[in-house]
Amino acid sequence: MTNQLKTGIIGCGKVAHIHATALKAITGSSFRAVCGRDGKRTQEFASKYGVKAYTDVTKMVIDEKMDVVTICTPHPAHCEPAILAMKSGANVLIEKPLASSLEDCDAMINISKETGKQIGIISQRRFYAPCLRLKNAIVSGKIGKPVLGTVFMFGWRDEAYYKSDPWRGSWNGEGGGVLVNQAPHQLDLLQWFMGSEIEEVYGTWKNLNHPHIEVEDTALAIVKFKNGALGNIIVSNSQKPGIYGKVHIHGENGASVGVQTDGGAMFIAGMSTILEPPVNDLWTVPGEDQKLKDWVEEDSNFFNSINPVEYYHTLQIKDFIDSINDRRKPMITGEEGRVTVELFTAIYRSQRDGLPVGFPLQPEYGKSDFDGRI
Repeated sequence: MTNQLKTGIIGCGKVAHIHATALKAITGSSFRAVCGRDGKRTQEFASKYGVKAYTDVTKMVIDEKMDVVTICTPHPAHCEPAILAMKSGANVLIEKPLASSLEDCDAMINISKETGKQIGIISQRRFYAPCLRLKNAIVSGKIGKPVLGTVFMFGWRDEAYYKSDPWRGSWNGEGGGVLVNQAPHQLDLLQWFMGSEIEEVYGTWKNLNHPHIEVEDTALAIVKFKNGALGNIIVSNSQKPGIYGKVHIHGENGASVGVQTDGGAMFIAGMSTILEPPVNDLWTVPGEDQKLKDWVEEDSNFFNSINPVEYYHTLQIKDFIDSINDRRKPMITGEEGRVTVELFTAIYRSQRDGLPVGFPLQPEYGKSDFDGRI
């Protein structure tokens, strides 16, 4: 029988409501409390879900004997509460990305090792049926070795979106633009599907049509993997009203598999729903190309029968809770979350230096340019 773990949330913004719904629904979770900086706002959040309100992370974790907390603060503010929570005895599951800097990533991972507490990173698109189907096809050798991976993520963010929270659109508040906020899901899937460590990245970024923000709205990169494979990344928030996110993997035997993870319009946590179901949009595996139509229909029917925003977060949060009970690694670890931060950091540094960036990347200490962003 699964032990019921005491759970809580740090941060009470839009995405925290998705976490709260999941933590109340999961059998293995006893949702106890929420912690936020604004006492009034935190109390309103706590009252909505019937839990206690705190403004001090350490006090919440110790008083409630927390086993698991989820971190729902803005990206640059993930590190401090995560470290406090782990030092106080809780395992932490962090909203993507793991952090906005490698320095913060390494600080959290080091504390995780010191305390023996787990870190997990939210990347719920790995749980989509077409993504799992694609990964299984690669693992089982249906396309041979992956030799080329492509990411296309085109969407739109208007001025109202950036004004919806005071931290959006600034380097210090958000840590970056499309690379840090919208693209991490696709960047995570690319490295997961390709199954090889990255050797080198050459990238560039620009703000094409968002003069009211500091951060980039568009970025491109060429990726070299250590096994000889190549990758290409194009991500942008500059296309009205929002188009699609796709990850395609091409194999050495000439077969290709792909997934459209997002379609219709860009999803905004707490402000919109997912308009189009994720589907396999490319499948040329010999003998299986005729299955694509059935898979699309099957996956679409299921997706349209659930609340997808809540469903996939709940699956991943449950996996993390189960991993603590089962004394195993969660499906997506903090170390894997660092790879995504490493990838977008390489693009920023490549733009700054005008050169390819070799892996692995280490934090740059004592510099004021925030890894080439400023």
